[in-house]
Amino acid sequence: MDAEHPPRTAAAGAAGLHGPGARRPRGSRPRRGRGRVKTAPRTHYSAYDVLRKRESVSWDDTTREVVRKRLEEVPDRSFFSEQEWHTLQAVCARILPQPERGSAAVPIAPWIDQKLARNRGEGYRYADMPPMREAWRLGLAGVEAESLLRFGQSFAEMNGTNQDTVLLTIQRGDVADDAWQRLPPTRFFRSVLLKSIVAQYYAHPAAWSETGFGGPASPRGYVRLGIGQHDPWEAEERHD
Repeated sequence: MDAEHPPRTAAAGAAGLHGPGARRPRGSRPRRGRGRVKTAPRTHYSAYDVLRKRESVSWDDTTREVVRKRLEEVPDRSFFSEQEWHTLQAVCARILPQPERGSAAVPIAPWIDQKLARNRGEGYRYADMPPMREAWRLGLAGVEAESLLRFGQSFAEMNGTNQDTVLLTIQRGDVADDAWQRLPPTRFFRSVLLKSIVAQYYAHPAAWSETGFGGPASPRGYVRLGIGQHDPWEAEERHD
């Protein structure tokens, strides 16, 4: 994608900065359970697993319960239509591909769906945007319409190269379909779609392990805050 420098995983960046990546089969679900959270192979924290802190004094009971729900209670689809759901899953797979995780891929679409189903917003709305739930429906309809107009295929059915072309078109605002008349495409892409996908990814313990983040440090906290310092219970960065 064009440079706005969104956060990236160690394994891949935003669509357009990587080659076509593998997508999970439609309808497949991420693995759930209390086992070790799989980390991406390209990370400086390959030996680190944040879940080892689960029963330590680093986390309190509230944190443990939040993490447990994130791992074990992935919500079912309740807001999006089936078509919208397939489109969103395919978009997530291009923005933040996770081919190295396989069946343990971090679920992203389910948490976006749940947030919208509960009508939980950010506490603000852009002046040029409709309400969030309407914006998502219009935006995903626009992605689908742009795909059909340019390539004659549904977004979820296209190859990665064509999917990236559609996403780049929306990011740049070079849309041709009338579906975007009520929604500014660049605003939707950068301020809603991209931010939501990245935020849900990095809310998962697998992403914490990947980046060496220990999660909310309560009640233990963080003590050594100087440059180059870290507490002994924090992850150690490796440069193998």
